[in-house]
Amino acid sequence: MDSNLDASASAGRDVPRAFGFALVALAGLALAGCQSGPTLDMSHVEVAQGSQENIASLSAVIARSPNDPEGYNMRGSAYGRAGRYEDALADFNGVIQLNPSSYQAYANRALIYRYMNDNPRALADYTRALQINPNYDVALIGRGELYRLAGRTTEAFNDFQAAIQLDTTDPRAYYRRGLLYQQRSQHDYAIEDFAKSISLAPREPYAYNARGISYLAQGDDENAASDFNTAIKLDKTNAEGWANQALLLEKQGDLKRAYRSYAEAVRLDPNYKVAQEGMNRTRGAAVKS
Repeated sequence: MDSNLDASASAGRDVPRAFGFALVALAGLALAGCQSGPTLDMSHVEVAQGSQENIASLSAVIARSPNDPEGYNMRGSAYGRAGRYEDALADFNGVIQLNPSSYQAYANRALIYRYMNDNPRALADYTRALQINPNYDVALIGRGELYRLAGRTTEAFNDFQAAIQLDTTDPRAYYRRGLLYQQRSQHDYAIEDFAKSISLAPREPYAYNARGISYLAQGDDENAASDFNTAIKLDKTNAEGWANQALLLEKQGDLKRAYRSYAEAVRLDPNYKVAQEGMNRTRGAAVKS
């Protein structure tokens, strides 16, 4: 079992949406992209590993070897996967008490703090992990995301860049650096990073959505459509894919189909402002049909 909660490259629909931004205006139409990708890092720990049965078995291991920090690290990861954050914190605190140089435990505890919306403590723990091991890509990527969400884009870029220079195989580093390039309208670089992220995690929709937005900003409707359609095929419950598809259809003047895609995005996420505004703009065409 991988005891590192922050090791995964992927994100699912249970990850909350935390950011969005306007990217390009075409013919007076603001095309906005709201990527909800891995704003919080998911775990390699499988669902079953967060089960009560697995936690009980790990507790038995700890009872037999109470001074082995790895047992606490594994159980803390399982507690985190089960949403038992206070229990997870207690176990990671135990790891650090037994082994103060465990940079993995600091990064794991940082992730739990992030789940608990305690970003200052999360930032401190990621930084402590990197003081112990400056080459720990998991902590670089985790801290970089905290910086990015706080608007500290230069520090975020530097952390993602450092992870990439360490030859990380974690697609989050490329995806998130690509988002920063995208914010700067450096779409060629963004597309390259999103492509690398896709090559490492081809079954995740988020980099397809993001790359499609950059293609759209460059006027490459064909590749944008392909990416948005792929994102929808990979996850039909992902509101961004439907909204992005609708933005492209609206730009192309296909307002009836655009309205239907916006409506699907709103059905999936009633609070999705970009899709709500798109529905209002295209409603007239749908009514006439």
